Order: sequence, then structure tokens, then C-alpha cells
Amino acid sequence: MKTCLMLLVAGSMVYAMGQTPAAQSKGVEAPWDVRKTLDALQAQTGRLKPLLAQMQPEQWVKAGAPYAYVQQKATAANEADYFLTSAKRLAADPDKLSLAMDTYFRMEALDGELATLIAGVRKYDNPATADVMQGVVDEGSRNVAQFRQYLTDLASQREQEYQVMDREAQRCRGILSRQAPSGKGK
Repeated sequence: MKTCLMLLVAGSMVYAMGQTPAAQSKGVEAPWDVRKTLDALQAQTGRLKPLLAQMQPEQWVKAGAPYAYVQQKATAANEADYFLTSAKRLAADPDKLSLAMDTYFRMEALDGELATLIAGVRKYDNPATADVMQGVVDEGSRNVAQFRQYLTDLASQREQEYQVMDREAQRCRGILSRQAPSGKGK
């Protein structure tokens, strides 16, 4: 009985602190590798921010472009900032699944906005600038794929750990429920 209780308490404390005994298993990248990928993605975003700042979609509207480009530029700039903040938080705690998911979703949102804006630059502004922006986006594709794989591996690992923990908890509950009460009510 004491063993089961200690396992449950220890397991709960480990998971509550976001640390797992198998955090360094071969299925999930090591924290320093994740930080390296995040650094590269942050640097890429840092190179995109000045290009976003140079865009003038208000001028495109005068040339017949939809006003949505103005809003998309503002959204992309915000998403870039959100991504940088989220990536920084994840770098400090790379085993935290919720931070990894937030960072990934921010990255995907930024990529979506950029794809539309690059098309706008190509059509209403300077195709060479669009090519430069697309080049910066493309150079990060390997890091994006690595990060996507990390997120998938981390989620899979957490799922497996919770299944093991649940089975152990069920086993311990079974042992405890089969034990006869040791004495009459206190």
C-alpha cells in the first residue's frame, strides 16, 4: 500500500513539475537541440520583421488592391511578435507541451499571413522584394519541419507517459480496494 501511494504521489509531482523521467528518450530532441531550432526560427522571424515594416499596403489599395492587405500586414507584425515571445518562453522550458503547441500555432499563423502578403507584394509592389521574403521563409523550412516533428514527438511521449501513469494508478487502486480494513472505525 505504501509503495502504491508513494508511486502515485511521486508520479503526480513529476508530472506537475513538467519533468518526466523519459524526457531525454531518443524519441524526443534534447532541450539544447530544441533551443537551437528555436533560435534559428527566431532569427528568421527577425529577418522578416524589417521586410514587413517596409511594406506599404496602403499604397497597394490606391492601386486597386483589397484593403485586407492593410489588416494582414498588421496581423503579421503582431503574429511575429507573438511568435518571438512564445518561442522565448518555450526555450526556457522546452519540455512543456502547452508552450510548444502555442509556439507552433503562432508560427503557423505567421506563415499563413506571410503567404498572402508575399502574393500581394508580388502583384502590387515589387516582385524582387517578394522573392527575398519568400527566400527568407523558405530558408527556415527545415527548422519548421524539425520543430513540427519535435512537437509531434513530445505530444506522443506525453501521451505514452500518461497512459503508463494511468495504468499504474489503476493497478494501485485495485490493490488498495482489495485490502481489508485493518481495524474498526477510529
